Amino acid sequence: MERPAALTAPPDSEYRIPEGAGIGHAHLKVSNLDRALEFYCGILGFKLVAKFRNSAAFVAAGDYHHHLGLNTWESLGASPPPPHHTGLYHVGIRYPSLRDLGVAVHRLQQAGHPLRGASDHGVSVSIYLNDPDGIGLELTWDRPKAEWPRTAEGEVELRMADPFDLEALVRDL
Repeated sequence: MERPAALTAPPDSEYRIPEGAGIGHAHLKVSNLDRALEFYCGILGFKLVAKFRNSAAFVAAGDYHHHLGLNTWESLGASPPPPHHTGLYHVGIRYPSLRDLGVAVHRLQQAGHPLRGASDHGVSVSIYLNDPDGIGLELTWDRPKAEWPRTAEGEVELRMADPFDLEALVRDL
């Protein structure tokens, strides 16, 4: 597949996406739909909203139409993508409270699902893992804005990988 030529910013380079914009959903290519549903619905607790034959499913948290689409249209029985290639790094799933994040981690541990790491980013706490198809996931809880660390100039100070006590998160449930 040929890569497109380098793009240049349009003349109005001061444009910014509106503040209220957000990521509505992610659509993931999976190799086995039933296994993906067992993970996303059975372990993480998403609700199955709709299923299209045995090739696609749409899952959500709450009453949204779908946060994740799962399909086997181009990936039925496929192996995970190789490392060191372009593509999706991970999908972030934001939890409303630190306790909710802890419950998710506990459920993953009970299911024997491996975790790759945990970090305190100052603005958030994140747990990293792969789904059964090797797709990267970040389960995260955002601290209230008033608690975000700031530089001397008042800018948000993101930390890349401060350690986080995962055992304490689960123990304190």
